[in-house]
Amino acid sequence: MFRSSREPQSKRHVRSSFFVVGEGVLTDDGGKGPVTPVIPSALAALRKFQFSRLGPQARPEHLLEPGDRVALAQAMTAAGSQPDSDNPAIPAGFTYLGQFVDHDLTLDATAVHLGKDVTVDQLLQGRSPALDLDSLYGLGPDHPVDRRFYEDDGLRLRTGTTQGLPRPGADHLVGLSLTGFDLPRAGVGSFISERRRPLIPDPRNDENLAVAQIHAAFIRFHNRVVADLVDKGVSSAVLFETARETVVKHYQWMLRHDFLGRIVEPAIVDQVFTQGRRFFEPRAGEDDRPTMPIEFSVAAYRLGHSMVRGAYNWNRIFDDGAGTLGLLFRFSGTSGILSPPPDDPDDPDAGRFERLPTNWIADLRRLFDFTAGGRPDLGVPAAKFNVAKRIDTLLVNPLAELPLGSFGGRPNAPEDTNELNLAFRNLTRGTMVRLATGQQMAKALGVKPLLASDFASGSGARLSSDLAAKLADHCPLWFYILREAEVNGSGRLTGVGGRIVAEVFHRAMEGSRYSIVRDPFWRPSLSPDPARSAKDVFEMTDLLLHAFEGRADLLNPLGA
Repeated sequence: MFRSSREPQSKRHVRSSFFVVGEGVLTDDGGKGPVTPVIPSALAALRKFQFSRLGPQARPEHLLEPGDRVALAQAMTAAGSQPDSDNPAIPAGFTYLGQFVDHDLTLDATAVHLGKDVTVDQLLQGRSPALDLDSLYGLGPDHPVDRRFYEDDGLRLRTGTTQGLPRPGADHLVGLSLTGFDLPRAGVGSFISERRRPLIPDPRNDENLAVAQIHAAFIRFHNRVVADLVDKGVSSAVLFETARETVVKHYQWMLRHDFLGRIVEPAIVDQVFTQGRRFFEPRAGEDDRPTMPIEFSVAAYRLGHSMVRGAYNWNRIFDDGAGTLGLLFRFSGTSGILSPPPDDPDDPDAGRFERLPTNWIADLRRLFDFTAGGRPDLGVPAAKFNVAKRIDTLLVNPLAELPLGSFGGRPNAPEDTNELNLAFRNLTRGTMVRLATGQQMAKALGVKPLLASDFASGSGARLSSDLAAKLADHCPLWFYILREAEVNGSGRLTGVGGRIVAEVFHRAMEGSRYSIVRDPFWRPSLSPDPARSAKDVFEMTDLLLHAFEGRADLLNPLGA
């Protein structure tokens, strides 16, 4: 069931192959260039996650050479090259909510269940992108493998307990072990890395502490909804599926009415959700499974990498920027070792902690703006609140060197140090799959293209004149989409990027087993504020307030 810590672990940040419907399997060749597709057997194709291509393929001569990819990646991640501005409209928690959503969209829920326990319907659903929280529920409590994610009642999801510090001193709170504030963990195994493993369907949700805390919050939300339904006397025969439908539809409503409008121009979102899709599977039948456009997966939805901060005011203990990005990786069970220095984070069996140390529980009031949701008592001083970085062509410098835990530890470290640079990896992945250039996609989608002057001047990554000239003709799609947001000035995706993201979200909701797109008269009911509920308002802060019972001591258990 669990891989031994002595065996190589998969790379976390980049998928190594893509099955593109109608083309075949495109597999990483070490970043040398575009690859030749391999045609799988019918059975093998059924077992592959379903990608598709929304636009044309780039011509080989229009793809950036390795040296230009290195130069562009270095320009995007160069420390101090340009002020990487904050985006006060987007609280920092949405950066990692976006990552949680990405994992929900791309989870292959059947990847480790290829035997007799998986039906054809589960196989097809598990290999199609949908916004149905498979990363939270797996294949459900009745599945013989995935029941381990659930309590014995088969209704509630397992929760985790933090590990109190052995010598807390005068700060007694950090010496306590607090239930519900860590992911559930295996707790058994010969090696400490085995005992640390998260007991959740998608271990990617433990690759940094911020996304792990988001996942833990969704566990709470589900369990709270179950408790609500028990109090209402809902029959146990339908209780779990009723709870799941309630959670998924509130989640989708929050994405549609809160999250999407923060990262995409609202006019584009409203047009797609009121008038339908124009380009991506616009006439999908009721029984058609969604696919995942590689333009979304490899380019458009990697916008979140530019939103990451290098440091956070994490809680009252790790304050004033002490919650660095490196520490958020370290205090995870997939990329890190849940343990403080001097233990080596590149050795998966180093460290003393098997669960999250209590002093690293997030203060969610610093990541989401509860004052805007009608709870001024849950606000924090502006200097303590974390906002996301603006969506632009700059990434914080720590992303120029990903931790080796992201690759399964030191034995799996890339030979080329450029591969540690997240921007280089994104650009190389686009080359591998011959992703359409930004200019090609602008033409395909009928969007006004960027001008040559948009690459030669302005804020963002500083480019040499030669590189800017190349990009003005044939720009990698990921960089092009970030430059669109930069030139637009609003810090949101527009043009090519906005259209791709809005249409894929709409299709993913439409193709989910529970869907607010297919059930247009459904409305949320769990907003704790009657006035907001009367207006059908349900945002991420409402979800958290319901999950944590509206209590400051649960949203911030370490105190102010």
